Amino acid sequence: MRLADFIEQHMPVILASWDAFAASLLPAAAGASRTTLRDHSEQILQAIVQDLRTAQSPQQQAATAWGRAIQPAGAGHTAAQTHAVLRATSGFTMQQMVSEYRALRSGVLQRWFEAHAPGPESLEDVIRFNKAIDQAVTESVDFFSREVERWRNVFLAVLGHDLRGPLNAILLSAQRIAELGEGSPVSGPTEQLMRSSARMKELIDALLDYSRTVLDMGFVVRPAPLDLALVCREEIQVQQAALPHCRIELAVDGATRGNWDASRMKQVVSNLVTNAALYGEPGGPVRVTLNGTEAELRLSVENPGPTIPPESIEQLFEPLRRGVNSELNPERSSMGLGLFIVHQVAQAHGGTVVVDSDHGRTIFTVVLPRGPCRAA
Repeated sequence: MRLADFIEQHMPVILASWDAFAASLLPAAAGASRTTLRDHSEQILQAIVQDLRTAQSPQQQAATAWGRAIQPAGAGHTAAQTHAVLRATSGFTMQQMVSEYRALRSGVLQRWFEAHAPGPESLEDVIRFNKAIDQAVTESVDFFSREVERWRNVFLAVLGHDLRGPLNAILLSAQRIAELGEGSPVSGPTEQLMRSSARMKELIDALLDYSRTVLDMGFVVRPAPLDLALVCREEIQVQQAALPHCRIELAVDGATRGNWDASRMKQVVSNLVTNAALYGEPGGPVRVTLNGTEAELRLSVENPGPTIPPESIEQLFEPLRRGVNSELNPERSSMGLGLFIVHQVAQAHGGTVVVDSDHGRTIFTVVLPRGPCRAA
């Protein structure tokens, strides 16, 4: 009997064995219903049967063996992918989910060999069956990992959102204490409390921006007419106070008015200037340049310092990555979200970010179109 026929005829027994094994996967299986334990096991077996009965070229068999089987366009999620998502949300670990496939593989083959003597096509069936199981494992592991990552990001987003309430209360209380002084100089502890609270708010806002992006919610931009030169001057004053040992220069050429989000553009300036100050040559000037043309505006931040290797430039805008040679400066303790935010804000405005690093200097240039920006 061919393996596909055997699985189809003995489906109830195989599924009962699946149920029994799944029930042993504690603590997630404790108290779980039979429906939860069985999940998509029957659909997975049916997909394997269909695969065994489908003629495959050597190239298709090799792709399945490597976990690269191509799914038909518009076919939706496979049973293995859906099974992984449900196992992840039910509290099972990835190791427990993979062990289900291991038990299924050994159980089916053992029953088949015990019931029938091997035939001339048995070896081919075993090879095809193992490839189909491996493909299902690959799909499940991929989707399980994505689901775990998604919920991790949901947790970060909820945490950041809920922290804003008590933090705003602290910041407003500190401001109220300062106002009660009726013109008297703000005390050192109160000023430090206000400064620290404001910094914490910036970090939480950055965390929320990151969470929105990885959850495919995008960056929110609210465009309005503004003069970007004025926005840059205001933010550079703030950065100069935060970076007293860094000389920040601003040069403006051409028209600088346009339709952009002022708050987001301050984020761009802040992150680029901070990045230049921390990773550039100590004591070297940070030059901010605005160059406006009829079609676009270019915001550039330049600093002297080590050349960034070409192979590292593409990775600069990935989240949670820090700059090259970051271990050389103990002050470089950022989480690696600054340039990621710059890239996302530029993209949300329909713009781009270009990096030019050679001859002992690095320039980050944000190119912004003057047309209406799109929602991210």
